[in-house]
Amino acid sequence: MTTSTTKLSNVLVIMSDEHQRRALGSAGHAVVDTPNLDALARSGTRFTNCWTPSPICVPARAAFATGRWVHDIGNWDSAQAYTGNPPGWAHAMRDVGYDVLSFGKLHHRSTADDDGFTERVLPMNIVGGVGWLQGLPRRQPIPYDEAHELAADVGVGETTYTRYDRRINESASTWLRDPARHERPWTAFVSLVAPHYPLSAPEEFAAQYPLSDIPPPEIAPADHQHRAVGAMQRFFHYGDFFDDAKVTEARAAYFALCSFMDDHVGQLLTALDANDLGDDTLVIYTSDHGEMLGNRGLWCKSFMFEDSVGVPMIVRGPGVPQGSTVEANVNLVDVAATIATVGQCSLESPGESLIHRANNPRSDRPGFSEYHDGGSITGSFALRLGEWKLVHHEDFEPEFYNLAEDPDELIDLGTSPRVAVERDRCLQTLNDLVDTKAANTRAFADQGVLVDQHGGRDALADVFRFNHTPVPD
Repeated sequence: MTTSTTKLSNVLVIMSDEHQRRALGSAGHAVVDTPNLDALARSGTRFTNCWTPSPICVPARAAFATGRWVHDIGNWDSAQAYTGNPPGWAHAMRDVGYDVLSFGKLHHRSTADDDGFTERVLPMNIVGGVGWLQGLPRRQPIPYDEAHELAADVGVGETTYTRYDRRINESASTWLRDPARHERPWTAFVSLVAPHYPLSAPEEFAAQYPLSDIPPPEIAPADHQHRAVGAMQRFFHYGDFFDDAKVTEARAAYFALCSFMDDHVGQLLTALDANDLGDDTLVIYTSDHGEMLGNRGLWCKSFMFEDSVGVPMIVRGPGVPQGSTVEANVNLVDVAATIATVGQCSLESPGESLIHRANNPRSDRPGFSEYHDGGSITGSFALRLGEWKLVHHEDFEPEFYNLAEDPDELIDLGTSPRVAVERDRCLQTLNDLVDTKAANTRAFADQGVLVDQHGGRDALADVFRFNHTPVPD
């Protein structure tokens, strides 16, 4: 990780939850209205090829906190959350004298753990310190009966999540407006849950999206024949509960939640500028993972398709080019490296400074993500190298796509001899990055230990079940 000799005073990281990368006005979306994020992109740099390290909340946020890959830190799934070990960017910034605050969703294990923050406001962590246990027995999956709730919850109106986001934003905006913010350097992590389901948006935002204006999913439903992908589709069987009308309503609600979230981003940036903090604060906007939103007949995240693994990434601040777009591969782990560069502190990470990459947009660095959570019958590892994308499913045939010619990933070249050279090159690059067999073995072994600790597979079926984490009191 390269450090900089220029020291900025503050860092503001705004993270949403489940924001599909294409659902941005500045990304060219024909319907969704995100004026504040679009303005942020105009005043900074937008990265068009950012991936999450894992397309599911808990592992993604552990990798984000540490700046390290999931297979390195062992936070495989939604029951093995970040505990503060290994230390991450929050510890590093605290240790060099920064105030380091979080507002909102963390999805760490517990507030009893030292995750590096000097203060946590309205923190949301995994349920009961144990999280989603039903996803652990992946080879003998427990039926995911909660899948019906996604369609059942679609509508217009406030939810516990929209009310929670309002509380988060009010607290964070008040804190940003306080003159005390000029007294010592700070790093603030504001973590909103929108546009995460339940797919119900407040009426003022829902009114912006008449159902007659909502386009169908960009990619038609499919019966996925790849054994690993098909198994995931059958486990997360959300699509069984959607008809065409419900799909339209759900997509309208999602777009409205994106606008709701964008409005909150605008409020935060207004508070920052009102306190004359904009000129020496690095602002980073991103999301923990994407959302399938009915594409391919799939919903939510977990899959290695671009709508799930791709996330927005916008950076603004001193030293960052304005109105720029960068196509180089970046990742959520780069946020940790970027923050550490600002604080001129040491942090072990494969990430790189987004400030550096914004100013040096050419890079042959591969994109990487992995998934070991519920619904998957094996570990899946995605790698992007130039125009090529490999999805390696351990012990199964690969998927392989040319994203330049086939950006919607409709033509799987995983077994095509025509591209064997390119596929082998991507596989070698993946093998240089991770021992997939060893990582897959460790993930299943760690999950097996947890299953036994909680009384075995059958006992897990009776543990508290949920489709999304309840908000804190």
